[in-house]
Amino acid sequence: MSHFLPEEEVVLTACQGLALTYPGIGLCVEPLYLLATRPAPQRRVALVAGGGAGHEPLHTGLLGRGGLDAVVPGAVFTSPGSAQIAAATLAAALLGQRDGVLHIVKNYTGDRINFALAADQIRAAGIPVAEVVVDDDLATDRAAAGRRGTGATVVVEKLLGALADQGTDLDQLAELGAQVAAASRSLAVCARAHTSPADRAPAFHLQPRELDYGIGIHGERAAHTLAGRPSVDLVVTRMLDELLASVPTGPYGVIAVISSLGGTSDLELRIISALVHQDLTSRGIHVHALAAGTYVTALDMAGFSITLTGLAPGWAGLWDLPTDTPLRLPGSAASTTTTLAPPTHTPSTTARTGTPQPARNGGRAFLDELHKIATHAHVDLTRLDQATGDGDFGDNFCGGVTAAVALADRAGLAGTTALADTFRDHVGGSSGPLFGMLFTALAPSADHVPADIPALAAALRRALTRITAIGGARPGDCTLVDALAPAADALAVTPPAEPGRALTAAAHAAIDGARRTAALTARRGRASYTGSHSEGLPDPGAVAIALVLTALAHVHEPRLAGDLPALPDIIRC
Repeated sequence: MSHFLPEEEVVLTACQGLALTYPGIGLCVEPLYLLATRPAPQRRVALVAGGGAGHEPLHTGLLGRGGLDAVVPGAVFTSPGSAQIAAATLAAALLGQRDGVLHIVKNYTGDRINFALAADQIRAAGIPVAEVVVDDDLATDRAAAGRRGTGATVVVEKLLGALADQGTDLDQLAELGAQVAAASRSLAVCARAHTSPADRAPAFHLQPRELDYGIGIHGERAAHTLAGRPSVDLVVTRMLDELLASVPTGPYGVIAVISSLGGTSDLELRIISALVHQDLTSRGIHVHALAAGTYVTALDMAGFSITLTGLAPGWAGLWDLPTDTPLRLPGSAASTTTTLAPPTHTPSTTARTGTPQPARNGGRAFLDELHKIATHAHVDLTRLDQATGDGDFGDNFCGGVTAAVALADRAGLAGTTALADTFRDHVGGSSGPLFGMLFTALAPSADHVPADIPALAAALRRALTRITAIGGARPGDCTLVDALAPAADALAVTPPAEPGRALTAAAHAAIDGARRTAALTARRGRASYTGSHSEGLPDPGAVAIALVLTALAHVHEPRLAGDLPALPDIIRC
């Protein structure tokens, strides 16, 4: 990330960190280059690559046995100078009995010029030098300078490193490199520019729903900006449509490399890799290897690239050979997902909860009302939890309610039973078990029409007792208990003559309790770790309890409950 770069010696300091981490890598400070100090004894040709910093782990990740002999880093997004390259090339040529050096060069003007000048110097010293140019970026297919060199560099370096370790000569290595580059194409997209090291601001601006399509790894803007940001599966399909028009896909299949541009999470990359595999196999294309990770970056750009390499005989075996390098690439991919079944002795949901209950006597009204409320509350609950915790509460709570609706539809369960089963068995975090206890206590009372107030009051009290025993929270700790406890108290003291307003009174008590959490210091849950950042905002769990009581009141006391505050008024303190 370019937020945390030092003011001086950025690239040198990073090289020092790499050399300290991996003892098989040596560092020359002036001129700057990195050298693999434990090469394979059979290697006769040195492999040298490099380019501007900011794309790590490109090049440096494949420095070592099975990969490169030397890497020459330039300043951020800037080609290294010819003197650096010449020094690194000479050092690599002198490792053991070397018959020559192969330069692996990405197709950028500065890289081409400086590597060419360095090659001339080394040839003048009597050492043979050949060059492989990687030019895989499909977005620049018609550019006057030719396609840019991007993600295919990883594939070229990996295959050449494996073959070089077998003692292959310079001409054969150069020929393979040219063939692999010709059989490879890449495309990249981004949703947010990289952070400029100069001013710590985005290098360019995209609107929240825009996607730059065909981005460069130096932060070059794409020729096309997609408005409305299509879904990731549509983006992947479009990218593959264009890539496959240029990549040979014969009987040996393809290697697919999905790389973060620096600011894309591993979760997203795994999703993209699954979509890539699914799309390619649906077209009848064999995916020999599926590499998803951070390989070729543009500092911290939020985006990803897809590289496809059409395989020829023998290439797959070279890819699968192990390396002794900082970056370890995966070998052959699985043809299908290995799907496992849960142990058969685990008690089923039906065994725990009894025979599924058909929805009857108003059995879906509470669930449907809570679903409507939760749908509107999703974004606000997420924002509250982002400020006070880890941001997952909106997804967990609202997603759980939505899943309960699907379960009730599918299995014919009464609404609160579906809520209890879903939250207890399928919703994670703390919200799953805690709200599972609440809904388990409320079932089936919440679905009875007319409302059985004594039964509901007893249910809330059971839930409160169970939740405080398991979770450890008490009133005043700034948790959902601060809304549940006053609601339980209000329902328990309802005068016998006023049962028709009891749930509305309990909802008011829950809302007031949720609001009061804004003035509390969190002593339980993730909000307790965030210090003053959580102050002044109500606890999202307490707000959700208020929504549950509001839904109950709307179903059973619709006339009075119409005056209950809406969500914006609940969270506005």
